[in-house]
Amino acid sequence: MNLLVLDAGHCLSLALVREASRRSDTELTVEESLTLDPAWLAEVAPAALVIPPLSRPIIAAPAEVTAHAEAVEHCLEVCRQADIPLVWCVSDQLYEDGFAEPIDEHVIPRPRDESLRRLVVTGDRIRAEHPRHLIVRLGPLFALEGSHAWLNELIDTLVDAGEVRGEVDVTCCPTSADAVAMALVGMLQQQQCGAGAWGSYHLAGTEPVSVYTFVSVVRTQLATRLEGRGDRRELGPLRALHHHHDHPLRRVLNCRRVLDVFGVHQKPWRLELSKMLDAWCRANAPECGEEEGAS
Repeated sequence: MNLLVLDAGHCLSLALVREASRRSDTELTVEESLTLDPAWLAEVAPAALVIPPLSRPIIAAPAEVTAHAEAVEHCLEVCRQADIPLVWCVSDQLYEDGFAEPIDEHVIPRPRDESLRRLVVTGDRIRAEHPRHLIVRLGPLFALEGSHAWLNELIDTLVDAGEVRGEVDVTCCPTSADAVAMALVGMLQQQQCGAGAWGSYHLAGTEPVSVYTFVSVVRTQLATRLEGRGDRRELGPLRALHHHHDHPLRRVLNCRRVLDVFGVHQKPWRLELSKMLDAWCRANAPECGEEEGAS
């Protein structure tokens, strides 16, 4: 199976490259940008086109959100004409106000923010115009490298003694880019074998947690690893933010359908985080012992 992946520097694209390198049944063609040439698409003739998400669209500039939506819609038109499946990954932030209960796949986001509504229009077009599509809504992605990786930003800030901020009243499910890559490849392999299970799916990490708790765990585990090798540098401080005083926001995705249809289990974000911090230690502090950092 050959997949065409756009936005080569995105953390999810890099995770897909790592996943494909471990498998003998999957090959990737990676494009630097979100621009898609119809003639080139026909030449590559992939089993599917994969578009990584615009992470944190709530704080992105409106022009950036519009450009992303327009690029996805152009890809939609080209894929529809060539009859090539389209996979579009989307941030859970489209559910702007969250829900008291886990959010099911059939719930279409209806945000108030104009930029977020622009992305919903794109999703509506995909559902209406191209039956062979996967819209995969993701929790906040974290990874060690690439754009939109979050974790690399947190580590760099902490090591440089910078302040890290996190909302105590926003609950989400942090999601490993590596886990998403593994799931996407598995889902598309099954589609190649005739599953025909197109539509919208939710994919996120287990254990809903506040953003502040997540960054606190990152700081604690990083400090444990550094201390284990005798490095007692002072990491940057944390600051708790309160943005939803009257009604704490829960943005938790129900991922039952992806399990029922494809057998994809959510990955525990604490375990995925621990593995990534071990990898960071190996790359940045070879003598760092992994056993001291186990969670």
